[in-house]
Amino acid sequence: MSTETFLPAPDLAAAALPTTLFRFATAGSVDDGKSTLVGRLLHDSKAILADQLDAVARTSADRGFGGSGGGIDLALLTDGLRAEREQGITIDVAYRYFATDRRSFILADCPGHVQYTKNTVTGASTADAVVVLIDARKGVLEQTRRHLSVLQLLRVAHVIVAVNKIDLVDFSEDVFRAIEADVQRVGRELGLGSDGVADLRVIPVSALDGDNVVDRSERTPWYDGPALLEVLETLPAADELESHLESFRFPVQLVIRPQGALAPGAVAGGLDPEAYRDYRAYAGQITEGSVRLGDQVSVLTPGQAPRTTTVTGIDFAGRELAEAVAPQSVALRLADEFDVARGDTIAATGAAGGKTPESSADVYAALCWLSPKPLREGAKVLVKHGTSTVQALVRNVTGRLDLASFSLEPTTTLELNDIGHAQLRLAAALPLENYLHHRRTGAFLVIDPLDGNTLAAGLVKDHPGDHEDERYSI
Repeated sequence: MSTETFLPAPDLAAAALPTTLFRFATAGSVDDGKSTLVGRLLHDSKAILADQLDAVARTSADRGFGGSGGGIDLALLTDGLRAEREQGITIDVAYRYFATDRRSFILADCPGHVQYTKNTVTGASTADAVVVLIDARKGVLEQTRRHLSVLQLLRVAHVIVAVNKIDLVDFSEDVFRAIEADVQRVGRELGLGSDGVADLRVIPVSALDGDNVVDRSERTPWYDGPALLEVLETLPAADELESHLESFRFPVQLVIRPQGALAPGAVAGGLDPEAYRDYRAYAGQITEGSVRLGDQVSVLTPGQAPRTTTVTGIDFAGRELAEAVAPQSVALRLADEFDVARGDTIAATGAAGGKTPESSADVYAALCWLSPKPLREGAKVLVKHGTSTVQALVRNVTGRLDLASFSLEPTTTLELNDIGHAQLRLAAALPLENYLHHRRTGAFLVIDPLDGNTLAAGLVKDHPGDHEDERYSI
């Protein structure tokens, strides 16, 4: 029996447009109704296969959900693990794909327990928007503040707070307005709405009954704003907001050098092996900005000075392009035959490209600690940035975020789910940039060198400037 959600056949012409695909995630405290909200979105937007809906209806009936009315437990549409269904909670991030007539969506349903905050970081890290749920009976909780702090650090483009279970407070406008004011106050304390976070919206919803989820509800006449799905269908994606602000960045993933030895299928398709005897291109995904034929670029290799050259070709899916933009995956051909390898970065240079990123071996960063192993000063770790992975030393931990006051408190260690600041010394300089201005090239992972597990998500911050003599730049 199929357990996949229904996704209409993609329109390839429309798929090339950045506005057709939107990534969003859900977050919130335990039992705030995240999975039910996701199930309601899928159900009311007709994105569920009939056999899957029948299976969920049978399971709901077996558990006595919905009584004689024959209602279904919409949370079962996303909570697929046995432990999740037995306990009635979400444990792992559940990804779902659905589409309306206006947009296609990738949705990440994140768990609400404090111990699974790392899953929320994972789900939100690539999201254009995050929907944070609040139980109308409980208001803003510590976990709500933690999630909003994570979203501010991750510079998520859109934050939508859904005040759920509004039906359990008799659709009270006073209750909603009090929570709305509290959310806006926390947002101002965190700086949401500024420093790269585009907006903060608050919507009253009932995920169980569908009020203001897909369609506007008549039971909240005091709310004149759009329903949740209306907002998601019209918000600009992060790439649209940032494309004109960022200059070209391209981490090299693979060097393509066929030297005449093409795949048999390519030869059968009409490609001439001799035409590719001297072919050399560098494949990867554009993380920021755009590139055109004839653009001047710099090749950034750890430990070396930047080398300048010109883009002579942009190859994409068997054809040549005159221009490519983030987040397309392409192969670039350069005028000079430099020694370029995986881990190098090709970046815009000159007046049009702005300042070429400097490589640095001394990094000051905010860390979202995701491991039960505590972070200690002097620990040896691996740092993965783009396609590069280098050894690093934790020089010091400078503070931990206090979720009550949103201020840094002194500490020398970070525990699971802590958000703090630390300084790292890299074994090789990398072109790291401030995350505030460069969401992709300013992010990195901290990895355990012994077992390969991810320890933390790192966000590059400006160096505090109190140890300028200790900075190593190339």
